[in-house]
Amino acid sequence: MPIAPDAAAALVDRLADAAGWAILPWFRAETLGTTDKGAAGFDPVTEADRAAEAAMRDILDAERPEDGILGEEFGTRAGRSGLTWVLDPIDGTRAFLCGAPTWGVLIALSGPEGPLYGVVDQPYTGERFRGGFGRATLDGPRGHRALRVRRCPTLAEATLATTYPEVGTAADQTAFARVAREVRLTRYGMDCYAYAMLAAGQIDLVIEAGLAPYDIQAPLALIEAAGGIVTDWQGGPAQDGGRVLAAGDPELHRAALDRLAG
Repeated sequence: MPIAPDAAAALVDRLADAAGWAILPWFRAETLGTTDKGAAGFDPVTEADRAAEAAMRDILDAERPEDGILGEEFGTRAGRSGLTWVLDPIDGTRAFLCGAPTWGVLIALSGPEGPLYGVVDQPYTGERFRGGFGRATLDGPRGHRALRVRRCPTLAEATLATTYPEVGTAADQTAFARVAREVRLTRYGMDCYAYAMLAAGQIDLVIEAGLAPYDIQAPLALIEAAGGIVTDWQGGPAQDGGRVLAAGDPELHRAALDRLAG
C-alpha cells in the first residue's frame, strides 16, 4: 500500500513522539534496567530501548500492517507493500546510560532502492532533524529552519566525527587514522548526533565502521536531503551499514575516500 510523502512524514513524527514519551522517563533516572547483549565488550540494551520500539511498532501494526519493519530490538517483520520502517529506538545507548544527550531516535522509511525519508530525533533537547522528499529541516528550541551541509573542500579545514576511537578492526583504525591526521579537528562519542550536525552544516565528515542498517538509514536520508554524500568506504551504497563515510562536500568526500583506501 503506497503512502503519500506528507502522510509518511506525519506518521514518522507520530512514531518519534511515541518513542520520546516512552524514553524520557528513563533518561537520567536513578534506576534503569540494563542488559548486556554483547558477546564481546559491553553492548547494552535498556528498558527504554524496548519500550520505545514497542510503542512505534504498535502504531505501525495498527496503521501500516502491510509494510515491513526492521528494528534493532525486535527484529524483522516481513511486509508486502515494498516499504519498510527501519527503527533504532535509542542510537547511542552508552551515551544514554551516561546521561549525555548525543543519543537519538532513528526512524527511516525505505523502499526497494533505499531510504526515502529519515528522522534523527533528540527528545531531551527537543530537536527533530528531518530529511527526504526533497527537503531537510530542523525543528528545535530556536524554531524551524532548513538544513544544508556546508562546503569544505579540503581535509586541512575539516571537522571529523566518529563514535569510538576504536573504529572497527585494526585495519579500519589504521585507515581512519590516515584521515584523522590531516583534519583540523576530530571529535569522538557523538553517536547519531554527528550525522545531524553534518546535515546542519556544523561538521564536515563522519567516518564509522561496524554499523547495522538501522544505524545509518535515517541519517543517510537526512544528509542526502541536506545536500551531502553518504557511501561505504569504497564509494558504494551505504544503506546496509558496515563501514560508512558521510561528507558535506564532494571534494572532501573524494579526499577522505582516497585516504581510507591507503
